[in-house]
Amino acid sequence: MKGRPVVRRAVDADLADVVALIGEHAVYEKADPPADGLEVRLRGLLFGAAEPRLRCFVAELDGGVIGYATCSAEVSTWDGAEYLHMDCLFLRDGHRGLGAGEALMNAVRDEARALGLDHVQWQTPAWNEGAIRFYERIGAVAKEKRRFFLPVD
Repeated sequence: MKGRPVVRRAVDADLADVVALIGEHAVYEKADPPADGLEVRLRGLLFGAAEPRLRCFVAELDGGVIGYATCSAEVSTWDGAEYLHMDCLFLRDGHRGLGAGEALMNAVRDEARALGLDHVQWQTPAWNEGAIRFYERIGAVAKEKRRFFLPVD
């Protein structure tokens, strides 16, 4: 019988697991794989300053990392205020429905509170019906927008 998922702040020793999960996340979302050197770049964002630019939480089950969530403080011009942007939340296939997703969301919500921020924002692909049901079940409200990417090179 499996134990219950445990969520904690990621440490440097988790980076290889997090990078592997990011690769799985990219496959799941039918996206390009992460560029080489991701672990080094993430290490700088997560652990390279007294106040990290990026925060990461991992979900563990029976000693193995099964999921992650990342977030960072951002600014809304319209609100004239900061909010916490959750960039990623992903659970390894076969580990959904065990409570780890809600535990990761609670960690992100607690991080927003600790930073004095009053809400969390994120996006998910329109086709990801399982995630949409999960987010609605925990009380999230969707706002329709399209996300654009503009290379600066």
